[in-house]
Amino acid sequence: MKRRDFIKNGTLATAAGIQILNFPIFGKAAPSNKVILAVMGVNSRGSYLAKSYAQLPNVEIAYICDVEDGAIKNGFDALKSAARKPILVKDIRELVKKNDFDGLLIAAPDHWHTPAAILGVSHGKNVYVEKPCGHNPAEGEMLAHAMSRYGKLIQMGNQRRSMPTLIEAVKEVRSGAIGEPYLGKAWYANDRKSIGKGIVVPVPATLDYELWQGPAPRKEYKNNLIHYNWHWFWNWGTGEACNNGTHEIDCCRWFLGVDYPTRVVSSGGRYAFQDDWQTPDTQIASFEFGTKKAITWEGRSCNKFPVEGSGRGFIIYGDKGTLVNVGAADYAIYDTNNKLVKSVKGEMAADPANPVSATGNLDFYHFENFVNSIRGEAKLNSPVNEAQKSVLLCHLANISQRTGRALNCDDKNGHILQDEEAMKLWSREYEQGWAPLQA
Repeated sequence: MKRRDFIKNGTLATAAGIQILNFPIFGKAAPSNKVILAVMGVNSRGSYLAKSYAQLPNVEIAYICDVEDGAIKNGFDALKSAARKPILVKDIRELVKKNDFDGLLIAAPDHWHTPAAILGVSHGKNVYVEKPCGHNPAEGEMLAHAMSRYGKLIQMGNQRRSMPTLIEAVKEVRSGAIGEPYLGKAWYANDRKSIGKGIVVPVPATLDYELWQGPAPRKEYKNNLIHYNWHWFWNWGTGEACNNGTHEIDCCRWFLGVDYPTRVVSSGGRYAFQDDWQTPDTQIASFEFGTKKAITWEGRSCNKFPVEGSGRGFIIYGDKGTLVNVGAADYAIYDTNNKLVKSVKGEMAADPANPVSATGNLDFYHFENFVNSIRGEAKLNSPVNEAQKSVLLCHLANISQRTGRALNCDDKNGHILQDEEAMKLWSREYEQGWAPLQA
């Protein structure tokens, strides 16, 4: 099998400033191994997914799916150099009925992630869904059931699970490099600006707002919602905890080897500005796993002062040392006297403010893993039945934040114990006729 350098001559450079890597990919070029994909949501991250996957050996993008003219243009522009020209299908319910593609890539807003993924697998498609894998805890459970019921792959976009250096780091921790790990600390910092006070205006002619809302209960259209600010409204988004916290919280859970928490506490609020932003811009969350292990996450959406010199990362504390990551594929191990024992550099540094890819082309390890799993040549590094456990932590932090109290949880499934008000936020109401297919 020959080594392939599929990123050549800077073809993956984007306006977002993603660094170019000479990234080796291995794959068979036989026609029988061709993987055909469709992409839902191509304004920003989705157009990057489309362009990236199209450069993998023997992979083609057959369809793009979006409901806004500017996003659709971004999707077509991302694939203008691809050998195959994609077809536009605006309605995901119609797209999944087509039988000439193998996998669905989902980069739509959070409220669409689970309904679209279930539509995909129930129509025989493998699914790659960006984080978070659900708008609420119940949806994560739905996806885990759907993957089992329909026998199709569902990979979540927590890309660090496929980075070779971090896989190596986990093995080192498992082998006792820092003794018994007991605490994970994660953080994210940015300098997001105010979204202001939106006003109700007519829906632009360039947008199908009915399809954009899809399963979410209907709200009036305001001029500060689309394309990005929906993240900060509970009806569609999940806040910074799920938007960016998912990645490092997932790493902490991975390194500590824990599943479901027994207690979750969150504090914070919308501190930086007085505007329409509903989710916290400042959040400190802690997750206890029995009496022996814990994770903390610090999210600062509007103050980018770094931790350990980086706007994002995680630290794993053990009884014989410490492992530090500063946001990408790097790591350093220190002994109990804080002496550096080992330092491994990743191919590039993290860029927390990059809305397309904070870890740049390192994401390709994860993309390759999904495609090779479809071919039967690999196993998913982040199947949704595992990934949803990490997203659940972020949802529980938000539920604790919204209710203003600590949550006691069942360590077998993460369900909230003896708190009916909090459990009301475990799921959501759907627009009539749009509820996701039950798995």
